[in-house]
Amino acid sequence: MIIVMRRQASPADVAGVVARLAEIGCEAHVSAGQFRTVIGAIGDREVISTLPWEAMSGVEKAVPVLKSFRFVSRDFQEEDTVIDVGDVSVGGGSFTVVAGPCAVESREQLLRTAEAVSAAGARILRGDAFKPRTSPYSFQGLGEEGLKYLVEAREKFGLPFVAEVLDSRDVGLVSSYADIIRIGTRNMSNYSLLAEVGRQPKPVMLKRGFTATLEEWLNAAEYIYKEGNHQIMLVERGIRTFETASRNTLDITAVPLVKTMSHLPILIDPSHSGGKRELVAPLARAAVGVGADGMMVDVHPAPDTAKVDGAQALLPSEFADLMESVRALAGVLGLKT
Repeated sequence: MIIVMRRQASPADVAGVVARLAEIGCEAHVSAGQFRTVIGAIGDREVISTLPWEAMSGVEKAVPVLKSFRFVSRDFQEEDTVIDVGDVSVGGGSFTVVAGPCAVESREQLLRTAEAVSAAGARILRGDAFKPRTSPYSFQGLGEEGLKYLVEAREKFGLPFVAEVLDSRDVGLVSSYADIIRIGTRNMSNYSLLAEVGRQPKPVMLKRGFTATLEEWLNAAEYIYKEGNHQIMLVERGIRTFETASRNTLDITAVPLVKTMSHLPILIDPSHSGGKRELVAPLARAAVGVGADGMMVDVHPAPDTAKVDGAQALLPSEFADLMESVRALAGVLGLKT
């Protein structure tokens, strides 16, 4: 159940509801928004629903939750979540661009790319030190060495960076370097990993599994949220369908649908969804038009020699051109870039 407090409810009113929930053996999750506080009640539904919550001081209404994902739902929090990463905000009327190489291959490659995407207007750098590959013989990333290169790029160009974590045992390592931790499509249903990243303090970027429904995706976010980390951003990266002309099918309808279902910011990945360089720009512009909170784009100084996903990576000059069109479209729609 979700207990919505009145705007004028005092801290003592909130504490009273939390204490009452504890008395009946239930857990309280308190979310203090800009205008009002909402309390998520976790426990025996029948016991919770029999109590007259609306008779308590400061309570406006008590709403039964029918969704399996409670805390990431709009029922729990009406206002959009805005995530601050240094001086960069994700959500709240901005269109935030994340860009960089799919994988960190060398120090020179990363620094060249970071300089280019920073100059073109990207606000967050992407680059993975650990890569999940379909073949065990493919390039798996540079590991901690790659994370150190990303730290150097952050210091040189002022870009916070996001890096993927593949294993629960590496969460502490990646979190000690990265500004944002990413869960990739293959690990969206790795519930022990989701819980582990939920216990560390850095923001989490959660990609949609390529066969996941929206409800399954939001339940994955719930695993992170319930462990205490509420700084979650979603990334629609394309789903597997019967179509073979593109790498995946970008589910553009997911953006407005998720915004009705959840308060979390949602970005799109036009690179992994289309899988082809020529598809990135039109898909990116579609993301702006449909109301996404940002996008994540693969950029590489020499895509023809890339060790990972070169076919979908933009050249720095192509990324600069894309940023011009994205800024123009975002401006028309009143979005900050």
